[in-house]
Amino acid sequence: MSTFGGSSEPSGELSLRVIRAADARDIRDRFDRLTALSQYPAKELSLAEVAHFGLPRPGLDDRVNAWRTVNFRNLVRGARRALTARALRLSNFYGSLYLTHIRADGDVLELGLASMRVVTTAGVNFLVDSMQGTVEPEVLKYHGIGTGTTAEASSDTGLVTESTTALNPDSTRATGSLTEGASANIFRTVGTNTVDASVACTEHGIFSQAATGGGTLLDRSVFSVVNLAGGDSLQSTYDFTIAAGS
Repeated sequence: MSTFGGSSEPSGELSLRVIRAADARDIRDRFDRLTALSQYPAKELSLAEVAHFGLPRPGLDDRVNAWRTVNFRNLVRGARRALTARALRLSNFYGSLYLTHIRADGDVLELGLASMRVVTTAGVNFLVDSMQGTVEPEVLKYHGIGTGTTAEASSDTGLVTESTTALNPDSTRATGSLTEGASANIFRTVGTNTVDASVACTEHGIFSQAATGGGTLLDRSVFSVVNLAGGDSLQSTYDFTIAAGS
């Protein structure tokens, strides 16, 4: 019988990595792409799917259902047009906006489909210019938020009351990702705006530049208030759908 003599002690290794600002932005962008793809389908939605992602239903957080109930009028304003065009197999294009409220304490509320309105005249003109090579279409990826409540109109060129100094960093819209949807006719961009002051957020827009107060507005959406406290974030997932006719 052999006898073991000696002693053992726990051991381990620690490695550290400094995440610089540029790396942090890259990590957040990748997080945006992954989370949005898992939460919300980047596809043309059926009526049942619009209801699933936009209306109250059993099993959801009570706060989400309460928000969806109040937001119904905003969602249906655009959904009925998009669904009618799809049913008639008409060529059309529209934007769909999904929202996720990320609270400073880590609580995540997947609010869901907030709006299917409205691509602007300025946005359409910008796309025509891009086909002529005078502007670049991929710059339409900046997510602005605001507190205006005026209904969307194709003549809109900006948000009614865009948030500026409440954003972190100040006066800087979130830079969205650039991805293709589940089908080749859908463009998706996901951005996360973080605030360092209270914002009663009720509107969102996709712009061609990061700085607030300028740039071309592709799409504007109005929705029921999402109350953001300092340190909270609002993740916006925007799908631009171009549907061919039959």
